[in-house]
Amino acid sequence: MLNDQFLEEVATKRNQGVETVMYVIATIVMFASMLLAVLYLNVLTSMVAQTGFSVNLLYPLVLMLIFAGTAVLLWLKRDAIKTEYEYAFTNGVLDFAQVFNNKKRKALGTMNLKNIEACGKVTSGSFQRYITMPNIKRNNWFVNRDAELFYLYFSKDGQKRIIIIEPSEEMVKLITHAVQPGVYQVN
Repeated sequence: MLNDQFLEEVATKRNQGVETVMYVIATIVMFASMLLAVLYLNVLTSMVAQTGFSVNLLYPLVLMLIFAGTAVLLWLKRDAIKTEYEYAFTNGVLDFAQVFNNKKRKALGTMNLKNIEACGKVTSGSFQRYITMPNIKRNNWFVNRDAELFYLYFSKDGQKRIIIIEPSEEMVKLITHAVQPGVYQVN
């Protein structure tokens, strides 16, 4: 179809220096923990070979488990330090994804904008009315707190939900044109 509307964008940290330093530190700590775990494993095996099993093995065993656990945990979680959010608008449907370190992509969901009950900028008074509702489930799908944030309010399966994103002005225009009249709120 020639009139298809499509826009895809990625919300990334404006200041990536801090997260890059944190990622490098996490990587160094991961490898250091791995080496220390192997070192304590060698200590354990030599102690068992020399004296057999005894209470003296407890301290090196605990240290080995702590270092091994730290290395595994950092291996599994360090990509989350560099998190981005991807928004794709296609003919009134908005897709959301979370991207970790430009490697792993986790789909967060798809939303037909015809189902939105209210939307607008987070700085508007309407946002305060919706966010303070009891039993509302909130999803923060943005990375820059100081960005021009935008909210989407809807109900699904009886649950009130609000999603907060950081789209560009072009994406906001597409969203506001795709929702029902009166849904976009500015006050």
